[in-house]
Amino acid sequence: MNFTSVNPYTQKKLKSYPALSSQALDQKIKQADQAFNGWSELSLEDRMAYFQKIAAHLRSEKQRYAELMTAEMGKTLKEAMAEIEKCAVGCDYYLANAPRFLADLTIETEAKKSFVAYQPLGIVLAVMPWNFPFWQVFRFAIPSLLAGNVGLLKHAANVSGCSLAIEEIFRACDFPAGVFQSLLIESKTVETVLKDSRVKAVTLTGSEKAGASVASIAGSQIKKSVLELGGSDALIVLADADLEKAAEVAAHSRMQNAGQSCIAAKRFIVEKAVKKEFTDRVLHHIGLIQQGDPMSESTTMGPVARLDLAEAIDKQCADTVQQGARILHGGQRDGCNVQPILLDNVKPGMTAFDEETFGPLAVIVEAKDERDAIKLANQSNYGLGSALWTQDLERADRLARQIQAGSVFVNSLMRSDPRVPFGGVKLSGFGRELSEVGMKEFLNIKTVWVE
Repeated sequence: MNFTSVNPYTQKKLKSYPALSSQALDQKIKQADQAFNGWSELSLEDRMAYFQKIAAHLRSEKQRYAELMTAEMGKTLKEAMAEIEKCAVGCDYYLANAPRFLADLTIETEAKKSFVAYQPLGIVLAVMPWNFPFWQVFRFAIPSLLAGNVGLLKHAANVSGCSLAIEEIFRACDFPAGVFQSLLIESKTVETVLKDSRVKAVTLTGSEKAGASVASIAGSQIKKSVLELGGSDALIVLADADLEKAAEVAAHSRMQNAGQSCIAAKRFIVEKAVKKEFTDRVLHHIGLIQQGDPMSESTTMGPVARLDLAEAIDKQCADTVQQGARILHGGQRDGCNVQPILLDNVKPGMTAFDEETFGPLAVIVEAKDERDAIKLANQSNYGLGSALWTQDLERADRLARQIQAGSVFVNSLMRSDPRVPFGGVKLSGFGRELSEVGMKEFLNIKTVWVE
């Protein structure tokens, strides 16, 4: 069994990588298990020194890793460079805050001493997607490993080169053997790894189907799991919004990374009074997008990552049009190069409203008023991110609390940020990544009571 990387822009084969044998897989799990004791017993300061090296290495080798990412999954080189920098910034954030996050918490009780200690669990399996091949991995690995856990990465097959490059980074920064390892295995082998008694927890970013499967296995083994799944994020535009800024951010949010983001704005829910003006402004900004070779500085949107994904977007668009929607822009495709799509007259029950659209496809949904807008936003099986545009900040505070999502960004681009928790509700998953909350997901929160 081999995993093959294909350049989505040229459709040329880049490289093939052999899958691990069952014996080699067992050896890697054994090495991780052996590494845990020594790694977890290091002082936090010693572990922090390794991550200082990681941050410096990422910045010094930014170009090389960005070019690999662009070649394997098609995001523009500018986006890839920013992604590597974001990983380094993630290191900076946890290096500055981990001592505070992991400090014992003293609790005043009638005991002589009572406190909460935060201790690592052991081996954490990370099942990661291809759309942000470095950031998705590092946003798990930095807090989890810094806290004393060790990691095994099962990355998406089409970014196997990135997977091995990330393992190379940990080696280049002199991490002890076994603290972080990449597993080139088939998806079906995840069950074998997760059922291994040496593996203590799992985090997955991916589809609803993959999440349900992994959560089921983890549950059967009584193991902690964190799931960050799909999204059909609403971007609500109320009549008093700054329409120009809202339109510019909406177009960028939906089309960045060729629309391949769980927290991209996917449903533009707009009050009727400003729908036409907002739509015209969005069309203007979509029209400014430059498609082409993602390695070129002039390109602002690359191809989608795989041919099957491009075909899926085609079908979702066609189905939604057949159901009564109208194409305002796009609809053409050349291989993996999908022209940005904007659909109007989209309503609940239509494919592009109900399903996650993982590509450059946005929809306009008309709302009668703010109450209707919130109802439409919540009329989804997903609840990952959302955005709300209004110049009345008291109104924004009130409405943000009514939106069923893991995050609400008011007058801003939806994004993940190390400083705040990231995750969703409903079919978008459970648990949180990032911030202090995410760092503690894979820790034993231990109560110590001394009479």
